[in-house]
Amino acid sequence: MTRICVVTGANRGIGLEVARQLALAGDTVVLTARDLRKAEKAAAGLHGAVQARQLDVSDPGSVERFARELAHERVDVLVNNAAIHYDTWQRASGADLGVVQEALDTNLLGAWRVTQALLPLLRASEHGRVVNVSSEAGSLASMGAGTPAYAVSKAALNALTKMLAAELRGEGILVNAVCPGWVATDMGGPGGRPVADGAKSVLWAVDLPDGGPTGGFFRDGRALPW
Repeated sequence: MTRICVVTGANRGIGLEVARQLALAGDTVVLTARDLRKAEKAAAGLHGAVQARQLDVSDPGSVERFARELAHERVDVLVNNAAIHYDTWQRASGADLGVVQEALDTNLLGAWRVTQALLPLLRASEHGRVVNVSSEAGSLASMGAGTPAYAVSKAALNALTKMLAAELRGEGILVNAVCPGWVATDMGGPGGRPVADGAKSVLWAVDLPDGGPTGGFFRDGRALPW
């Protein structure tokens, strides 16, 4: 059965590559971006069944509208990829809390909103998967002083992952956090691993079999410390 896969923040970078690979594999991809024109441009460059939709994960109204548009379908896979503010210029002691709030609203609450809104459609799937694109920057085991808005938001996303996984395990919906590694994207900057490698790490979690791991934090299929 062809899967229906929603990818947030998919007009560029890792999200776009994940959408590309899913479409090439024969899945139906719902490619979302805050700007519909950017989503449509990105979708037009892909081969396969790709639908462009507007979605601002930080806007509750946008999330509700998006969920209504999909109300007639099931959703098999949700990749919460949308993220902002890799704030290398800040330290926690003097951080602009407005920037921190914006990061939390997209990186944590955005994923939370979308998951809640699409949960009825994920429950309609026989093989529901939620993949939260996180970062080792959110690992408490190795966390340092830098990127406070980004790191705290990703640590919180990891916590949400564990909670949702524990709640949904009995329904067969697998929920995992994935660090794609340092990837050469607009956010990550030059010098990182190829985007295809980062996307491969995400797709590993998308393609987990029934009974596979849930509530974990992984990179390249290997567990990372929380």
